[in-house]
Amino acid sequence: MAPPSEIKAVVVTKPETAEVKTVPLPTLPDDYILVRTTAVALNPTDWKHVYVGFNVVGAVVGCDYAGVVEQVGPKVTKPFVKGDRVCGMVHGSNTLRPEGGGFAEYVTAKGDLQIKIPDHLSDEDAATLGVGISTVGQGLYQALQLPLPGIAEAASASNPPPEILIYGGSTATGLLGIQFAKLSGSLGADAAFDYRSPAVVDEIKAWSADADALTLAWDCIAEGDAPRICAAALSRTRPGHYRALRKVEDETLAAVNDKVDNGTTLGYTILGEPINKGKLQPGIPEDYEHGKMFWELARGLLEQKKIKPAKADVNRGGKGLEGVLVGLEELRAGKVSGVKLVYTL
Repeated sequence: MAPPSEIKAVVVTKPETAEVKTVPLPTLPDDYILVRTTAVALNPTDWKHVYVGFNVVGAVVGCDYAGVVEQVGPKVTKPFVKGDRVCGMVHGSNTLRPEGGGFAEYVTAKGDLQIKIPDHLSDEDAATLGVGISTVGQGLYQALQLPLPGIAEAASASNPPPEILIYGGSTATGLLGIQFAKLSGSLGADAAFDYRSPAVVDEIKAWSADADALTLAWDCIAEGDAPRICAAALSRTRPGHYRALRKVEDETLAAVNDKVDNGTTLGYTILGEPINKGKLQPGIPEDYEHGKMFWELARGLLEQKKIKPAKADVNRGGKGLEGVLVGLEELRAGKVSGVKLVYTL
């Protein structure tokens, strides 16, 4: 049966308001696949696009999804066919393609960045992976240049992988990052620290191989005391590298440790397409190429059960797209920790 001409979707209808609305079926670009959605997962970026001053009225919200392939664009190179179970990431709340968000009965997704869901994973679990896998690839491997899993196995004792501090390890993305870092052989995936401890920096340094060995930090929180703790924990004699999921001012890090450089990754650049978040940014082709490589690597690790998704909290507050609205409010209120909110359609 052909897809319907109209579908339900979560749309930003006015500033600080998202509603379930009837919208046209999204058009299918040549390098995209059309997917009938079976589950979606929520990320902080989703509620922030609704409530934190972004001018995205008219756009469909949501990035993480799982579902079943309905159509395949002629320029998609992966061998998807109708009926395949797939998951991945789309660009929600995007004024350049307002119909392209994930919280909808049907979604369009850039074909070569998506993967078939391994048989042992449910759609609910697979829906949690999109933003997390994409962000891990950009942050740990493209920006901080950890050795890829597999390559790390060839590292010799005289040239071990570097230590890394992952701040926000209880977040869904942080939990994925820890697993990948462990597969890359990095020290620092074995110890946990309480950020609320007044001695947390000293505790991190005491655990390190030597007091000045830690040079890499990946910040999955990037607000409050997180950037300062990361900078203070890094080496003061060797160049340190700090990367975060949102922009942190250079002065914030420099005031703590002037050996640390600063950088931000933005998950949406993985699509290789222009972005407008208040300022138009051109597409970054190398991010797209890296993303294709990393998603295929991740697919293999998922199939081998070497990577496990974050724990899914399914249908908290209700099912379907109406449940998504409840979940967005739960995230906004800070009531979600250690799990990923997932809603079935």
